[in-house]
Amino acid sequence: MQEKKVDVAIIGSGSAGLYALGRVRSAGKSWVLINGGEAGTTCARVGCMPSKAAIQVAEDIHRPQAVYKRYGIEDCKKIELDYAELMEYIQDVRDDFVDRVLSSSTDDMSEEQFIEGYARFIEPHCLEIDNGLRIRADKFVIATGSTPVIPKAWLAFGERIMTTDQFFEQEDLPAKMAVIGLGVIGLELGQTLARFGVDITGIEASEFIGGIRDPEVNKSAIAALSREFPLWLGENAEISEADNGQLKIKAGDKEVIVDKILLSIGRRPNLDKLNLELFDFETNRQGVPLYNENTMQIADSHLFIAGDANGTRQLLHEAGDEGRIAGYNAATESEIKAFKRKTPLAITFSDPNIISVGQNYADLDLTTAVIGQVNLAPVGRAHIMANNRGLMRVYADKKSGVLLGAEMFSVRGEHIAHLLNWCIMQKMTVGEVLRMPFYHPVIEEALQAALNDLYRKVDQKNSGVITELEEV
Repeated sequence: MQEKKVDVAIIGSGSAGLYALGRVRSAGKSWVLINGGEAGTTCARVGCMPSKAAIQVAEDIHRPQAVYKRYGIEDCKKIELDYAELMEYIQDVRDDFVDRVLSSSTDDMSEEQFIEGYARFIEPHCLEIDNGLRIRADKFVIATGSTPVIPKAWLAFGERIMTTDQFFEQEDLPAKMAVIGLGVIGLELGQTLARFGVDITGIEASEFIGGIRDPEVNKSAIAALSREFPLWLGENAEISEADNGQLKIKAGDKEVIVDKILLSIGRRPNLDKLNLELFDFETNRQGVPLYNENTMQIADSHLFIAGDANGTRQLLHEAGDEGRIAGYNAATESEIKAFKRKTPLAITFSDPNIISVGQNYADLDLTTAVIGQVNLAPVGRAHIMANNRGLMRVYADKKSGVLLGAEMFSVRGEHIAHLLNWCIMQKMTVGEVLRMPFYHPVIEEALQAALNDLYRKVDQKNSGVITELEEV
């Protein structure tokens, strides 16, 4: 039996694994990178990048139909897409991003460094790859990513039910589809498919969509997006066979017949092949071993877990940070270090964007927090852009005036989200943010209005401030 000994073995070559490898390499440790399944990151293959390519196409074809008549262009016929060419284009963009990831990472690794195959623990310090090779290491980083959830009962419907793992491989699109699960990716692709001209029904078991927790922001988003495709909320979906190979979906008292279903009800960590039962770790409800999110260490063991594999913050920038932390601690010979995590930031690339920064509504203590808001309807720049739907809500500590977080449904929210995130990380008060310049006319003026509303509600006012001006 062939066996190899290294300082650190990294399981998974996605974002978290690659960032972990960067830290291990810089520490001068010996290593192997092991990957089962497709190489390349989830983001590049089936997540962030192909979905954004599809979203951009949808926005490009939607805008002429939405606004051209305002400009006196009367003969604005509905654009008809060649779905085969459209999907080929999205796949080409996807492949380009995957190639970029591979060319800057695993393509330059030797077969001894990059080992393709699924790994399982056979001893606390030894892995066996499914090709028979054994890897012995002092430390291990688990960065095996995640897989879309499909209820077992629905597997019987075969290829008619797909997740994002299959969606971006489609050579064509059906006439009629349902999207089950209107979280981030389900909402993004549901709106995108509707704008492509597919007859879409969106179904979500909860009353909230797009990762929103604030009930007022949720109402605003539902009111706007339900104009583009029907949203069935608050009922579980039931699927059964219909005639001609189609599927019938029931949710409450509603039902629809569709050709295919895009399922987006969450992702589960890829841990089942690793034989972690060997360690008898205490686990959470997802079956993930309990770990320290500031060190990424599992219990007090020689194992570290990062990225989607821990099921906590399934976002690329978080996977990068977790990979760095895990890699640093796996490579250190001294005491394990804890690192401060960044202010939470989440963006749903619907149109308008849905954003959450810092504490969301569900995190707030409403006895000590206050809320400021502004409706996008009267905002000048948004009105000119013909996209003045939405609501901004910002949160602060009532006593100190320190910004806590925000949730929004707003055009160009992706940029507002970053500005607010940076302010929250600096522990700025509402008054301090209002001292910053706000140009006219820009979407940031809506944020300024929401902050002014919030400033009136906090106890701590900035000395010497008249509205947002500071004395010399």
